Amino acid sequence: MKVRMQRAEELCDEACDLLQKGSFKSANNRAFYAIEKAIKALLASIQLDAETHNGAVKLFNYHFIHQENGSFSNDDYKRIVRADQIRNASDYDDFYIASKEETKVQVEDAIYLIDKIKKYLD
Repeated sequence: MKVRMQRAEELCDEACDLLQKGSFKSANNRAFYAIEKAIKALLASIQLDAETHNGAVKLFNYHFIHQENGSFSNDDYKRIVRADQIRNASDYDDFYIASKEETKVQVEDAIYLIDKIKKYLD
């Protein structure tokens, strides 16, 4: 778990740097992968892992939104899904234009979710 959380923080720092440099698509990518690593750390806390992005998000939704005690909300799940959609568009849609405002939200969501998961794991 600790290694995954450290990597999540590194990826989030990269996203912040890329946002400042104006590399919005790359920042969107790094922000999502930061979130994914934090989710995988959370899943490891209950001895689960996922091989795909979708698998990690689905396991998070099932175990931490629907079966958990309320530490995570539907809003958290929606942030993750939105981050994945934006990352997917940034990575694969040649005509997608990533805006500074959207990317800022993406990075802020990554910071928020990583912090929330860290607190939960502590």
